[in-house]
Amino acid sequence: MSLISGLHVGTSGLQTSQNALNATAHNLSNIETTGYVRQQVLLGDRKYNNAGNSAAVGPQQAGLGVEFSKIRQVRDYFLDLSYRRELGRGSFYDICHETTNELETLLGEMNGAAFQDTIDHLWTAVEELQKDPSSSVTQGQFVNVCSQFIDRAASVYDGLAEYQDNLNSRIKDMVDNINDIGEKICKFNQSILNIELGAESANDLRDQRNLLMDELGKYVQYDYTVNSDGVVEVRIEGEAFISRGRDKPFEMGYTVDNSTGFYTPTWPWAKDQPVYDCSQEISTAKNTNIGMLKGLVLARGDRRANYSDISSNYYDSETGETVDLYNKGATGKMATANSIVMNAMAELDQLVHKVVTDINDALAGENVPGATRTYADEKSCPKELFVRLGTERYELNGSGEYEYVAEDTSGSPANVSTMYTLSNIRVNGEMLKQPTLLGYPDSGFLKPDKTVDQDKADALADAFSKPSLILNPNVTKQSNYKDYYADMLSLASNSGNVYKSFSEAQALTVDSLDDSRQQIMGVNSSEELNNMIKFQNAYNASSRFINAVSEMLEHLINRLGG
Repeated sequence: MSLISGLHVGTSGLQTSQNALNATAHNLSNIETTGYVRQQVLLGDRKYNNAGNSAAVGPQQAGLGVEFSKIRQVRDYFLDLSYRRELGRGSFYDICHETTNELETLLGEMNGAAFQDTIDHLWTAVEELQKDPSSSVTQGQFVNVCSQFIDRAASVYDGLAEYQDNLNSRIKDMVDNINDIGEKICKFNQSILNIELGAESANDLRDQRNLLMDELGKYVQYDYTVNSDGVVEVRIEGEAFISRGRDKPFEMGYTVDNSTGFYTPTWPWAKDQPVYDCSQEISTAKNTNIGMLKGLVLARGDRRANYSDISSNYYDSETGETVDLYNKGATGKMATANSIVMNAMAELDQLVHKVVTDINDALAGENVPGATRTYADEKSCPKELFVRLGTERYELNGSGEYEYVAEDTSGSPANVSTMYTLSNIRVNGEMLKQPTLLGYPDSGFLKPDKTVDQDKADALADAFSKPSLILNPNVTKQSNYKDYYADMLSLASNSGNVYKSFSEAQALTVDSLDDSRQQIMGVNSSEELNNMIKFQNAYNASSRFINAVSEMLEHLINRLGG
């Protein structure tokens, strides 16, 4: 190797050591920067000059020095993927836990008065009425307590509806935020591509993009690939979101339900295909429990639920089949069991429906097998305590008689105007003014022969005391009215504890994965200082080598010149 070539070798060492020192200094200066990933210098041999070949020692080559290959980020793709997936799963259960906590508050206390107390007062009023059915005082007390019962139940239901609306606004904001993150990632993609086409590294831009990818993992379940040119492509729930060659994402949108104002996340470019299939089983194995957005959508539900949403025999007019609406859902309807708020609304409305219909039927004497619900004229029709806003209890039939109008829950949607549901009932104003109208049109708890109708009062008490309700199709325990609401609270509390344990377990998993990531990509000051000393020594060695070659050249020139 010539002395001039030696100068090139020394210069290469000087330059690469300087670049390595710069990278180390950059690592140290960003040790507290959020999202910064440690950068590592890769050095390599330059091509060798072949000086010959020896059978004894092999190829004879002369080295041309060291070259600076690249500065790479030190991170693990699979750790990143696992971290973002588990972060999204944790966010999903955080929403579930938050919702059950809110549910316990709404069910346990509303406007400073526990709804459970209202049920107790109603039972007390029934007991007093049973003791003296003909007393106008006990009748008046019973009617007033029934009015309070409906008011308190409506307050709890309205609280659940307001919380649905709160979740709904968060869904809209989150969709907008996801699209904003997508636009920023697209801009970073283009900037990284432009810089790295010029043979430079855009690692700091990659760090900022990866922070956005972490944030996106909190909101949705997604998969991604990083192309050889540095561009990242993202698919959310299996659908394209960010693709190479596009300066904007395939934005997520939403449709709006005209009756509820609920937002449903959709893909506008795919004819408003919903982002989520809410009929899927929630499962870790199937990764269907990932993302805050999905947690919000499921917690809110897709409708204002009532007692008909608990039925396991629902006629789906789209398919013409009877389906399990509660557990499986139907065409365009989420499974009731999949929504925390919707399930609570349906169970509460089921209690109110049972209380209301049992009281009406008992007062009308229509709660026993074989009892008639047909009357010769309007005057002889019993007056009901709870009236439907959209439908009279009795209507004239084709035979000229007044016949009970049954509730119609078979439609899709059900005919709410015929249903005794919280959105469609009120206490009869006539009875609030004149409680003695209970039972018979004009005689209260007196029979036509003016004797006390104790059987009717006993039927009311029996309806309250006997176990006749189950919370939902997945529960086997039968409860009376009082125990039913206590069971609702207990189930909400148990679910909250389960979601809390899931949330805490996920937090530990996420922290563990993040620790593992930081061990790889985090900056260690001791390690970087050791690298600085190493590269400084290499720089000094290259300098001494260059000085030695320079002195030899100067000596030769002086000798030849002399």
